[in-house]
Amino acid sequence: MLDMLDKAPEFPREFRWLNTKQQLSLAMLRGHIVVLDFWTYCCINCMHMISELTRLEQKYRGKPVVFIGVHSAKFYNEQDAKNIEQAIMRYEIEHPVIVDEDMRIWRMYDVHAWPTIVIVDPLGYIVYKRSGEGQGELIDEIIELLLHRYSGTGRLVEEPAFVMGIGYSKPTTMLSFPGKIAFSPDGSMLAVSDSNNNRVLVLALEDDGNGFSARIVESIGRGRDKGLRDGPFNEALFFRPQGIVWADESTIYVADTYNHAIRRVDLSKREVTTVAGNGRQGYYSNGGYGNVTMLNSPWDIAYSDLYKALFIAMAGLHQIWAYNLDDSTVRPFAGSGYEGIVDSTLEDAELAQPSGLFLDGEYLYVADSESSSVRLVDIRRRRVETIVGKDLFIFGHRDGRLDEALLQHPLGLSSRGKMVYVADTYNHAIRLVDLSKGEVSTLVGRANDPGLECRLDGSCSLMLYEPSDVKVKGDLLYIADTNNHLIRVLDTREKALYPLDIID
Repeated sequence: MLDMLDKAPEFPREFRWLNTKQQLSLAMLRGHIVVLDFWTYCCINCMHMISELTRLEQKYRGKPVVFIGVHSAKFYNEQDAKNIEQAIMRYEIEHPVIVDEDMRIWRMYDVHAWPTIVIVDPLGYIVYKRSGEGQGELIDEIIELLLHRYSGTGRLVEEPAFVMGIGYSKPTTMLSFPGKIAFSPDGSMLAVSDSNNNRVLVLALEDDGNGFSARIVESIGRGRDKGLRDGPFNEALFFRPQGIVWADESTIYVADTYNHAIRRVDLSKREVTTVAGNGRQGYYSNGGYGNVTMLNSPWDIAYSDLYKALFIAMAGLHQIWAYNLDDSTVRPFAGSGYEGIVDSTLEDAELAQPSGLFLDGEYLYVADSESSSVRLVDIRRRRVETIVGKDLFIFGHRDGRLDEALLQHPLGLSSRGKMVYVADTYNHAIRLVDLSKGEVSTLVGRANDPGLECRLDGSCSLMLYEPSDVKVKGDLLYIADTNNHLIRVLDTREKALYPLDIID
């Protein structure tokens, strides 16, 4: 077991480095303050920590302070360096990352939770180790203290090493990591959260007989500019929005994830308004009025005309919240706030980073990502139940009976009758949960192969790559194919997968 003031173990020389042109070592960084971030890219707390570290990196740029990510994967899919590179690009990480094979560095540093921050002083000793998010101010204080302590001692290098991420090329496609999709009430339009372009697109679906196409009728938000600003469509700002839902033909609600806010899009007035959240990350609370209540990474959203409410997948709090449209209050609705997979009453049930919602009458289906499960919130009975899924650390790709099937970090879902369609994200697949038969099957996708895949009709096509959402329209499934930066259409009659051609 490592304690403070132990010598920091050296990185294994054979491990792969990402987001840098050189292999790094603690020996070559002697004379620097080194901040190690042990993370895994599925983890919402790790995402929050990355945002805190980005601020500190900018503050200490040009000083003898080096930030390094140690990616110690939880899920099988996260062990692949290609997938980690996609996460680095998606989260706009500015520092080098080492791929921690078989979690060897994790064990060398006696780490037990994601994220964990370790600070190594200029002499190579561990002076700080702490788990969890919300450490930004404390890390800042430790860095300042070390810089002051070693200033003028000759222990700090005079010329700091220029250790920054090389930055991966941004997608050249129209979309950039699209997150969620939603149909208008009449089914003629599709809204897309174009997450890394920090905007929402409204598409008019067209059928010219030559394939699937859609025309952009509204682009909401100032492109890649990020921030929290209300106003006209061309002035409003978002920050990596995810969940999206239509309330009526002229009203769309958006889970503006990195702004910790819920936004209302008025298509008739062409204006964006914040209805809940204020841009700051909140922690456990009993809620309150929308604009003064802090939210925590709302990842998806569902609208209920019956209850006059928005249901919010509050990924950062492991809860479902509800926004009351009549009195503009927002409060916890389901989940105790403890991370787990426990079926019980709304108040006592445990969820694990809920990231996808779909409302069917009084049943709210939940893609509970960290437990690799599909959960059901029975609103009338006020209970949470598990449909498929076992535990936080039991996952995989297995079809069969509900009690035997396995998923891997699903992020989106929708239903039609007794059929629940699941974007099984880390299996690069769309799965069908047939509630009438009590079975799970794979419609398209094959685990552990984000390259080329054979279609159901025998021909070959680009495989889905970490799809984040799926919605049903007749015999078609529309899919947010996130890491391919596309919207795809699965024709269940022809058993073929097509791209949606988006026309600007």
